[in-house]
Amino acid sequence: MQQLNQRGARHMTLTALPTDPAEVRELIRDGRLVQPTAGFAPGRVQANLAILPRDLAFDFLLFCQRNPKPCPLLEVIEPGEVEPSEFAPGADIRSDIALYRIYEHGEMTAEVEDISEYWRDDLVSFLLGCSFSFETAMSRAGIPLKHIDQEKRTWPMVVSMRAIKREQIVKAVQVTSRFPATHGAPIHIGNPEAIGITDIYQPDFGEPTDFEDGEVPVFWACGVTPQAAAMQSRPPLMITHAPGHMFVTDKSDEDMSAL
Repeated sequence: MQQLNQRGARHMTLTALPTDPAEVRELIRDGRLVQPTAGFAPGRVQANLAILPRDLAFDFLLFCQRNPKPCPLLEVIEPGEVEPSEFAPGADIRSDIALYRIYEHGEMTAEVEDISEYWRDDLVSFLLGCSFSFETAMSRAGIPLKHIDQEKRTWPMVVSMRAIKREQIVKAVQVTSRFPATHGAPIHIGNPEAIGITDIYQPDFGEPTDFEDGEVPVFWACGVTPQAAAMQSRPPLMITHAPGHMFVTDKSDEDMSAL
């Protein structure tokens, strides 16, 4: 039986993933599409979201500029404005992401499908590059992406993980190196414990992927990093996307390519 969501619309069952970014945002805005966006609008840039009060925005901007690998800044939306005019003209940052998280003083207090009731004129929105954006290029290069096949999210634990066949790792590095604005090349290949991950099957966010023989964990910098840093400072209010529920932009992945 179908159930009404927070926006009063019925969730839809997709027979195929939508390919047009404006269509994706419309389905999300109408409340008909509430699920992780991996594989949606192939070839279009997907973005992480962080929203903070104006008095904290400069510090957050500076943090992103000093840490471009995990925090590749795509667009800053002026205080109180809701349209990402560079990456998605006509979109509304308050409603065009399927699921948001509300943090107050460092604690998550709500998970909602629309943030209009939380909106204030002093809020500054940041769009940050997401590694979903280079997945189309990886698929075109013949590199399977199991989290999409298994309908699971990647593992943002400051890094995001993908299971790559050993013989395709070099190709994966070559492909993703072309996209520095969406995290670029991997930061680590192989043993998770070498970067402080003690149990790869217990991610802090997302869902674990099943490995097959010959597959190796490959880790990329992740856009959850600035959120985690901001949470340590316990701002009175911070709004983010829920893991895996990205903002789908009009920009093509190739627009972000360095080659």
